[in-house]
Amino acid sequence: MLLSITVPAAAHIMVSDTTQINATAKTDDMKAQELLLRLKDIKDMDKSVLSRVDKKSLRKEVKESRKELRALKGGIYLSVGAIIIIILLLIILL
Repeated sequence: MLLSITVPAAAHIMVSDTTQINATAKTDDMKAQELLLRLKDIKDMDKSVLSRVDKKSLRKEVKESRKELRALKGGIYLSVGAIIIIILLLIILL
């Protein structure tokens, strides 16, 4: 009887967590699409008519947008040195 009471409560929590994760993923995807659209707009601009200060601010905006996209994308980035060390450790241990 105790088990039947706790299982539905745990199942309910998992469902609400899943919907929250899905909502977060959708907002992250929307944010990424907005950033990509803005980067495309900047790329298509005629920069020859801009002043030096405007060009500098655009470069800064592009750098920040790219950093945000990398952060939204997530994942694990490994350097070449780290990969070599991991391979060596695997060879030694196995």
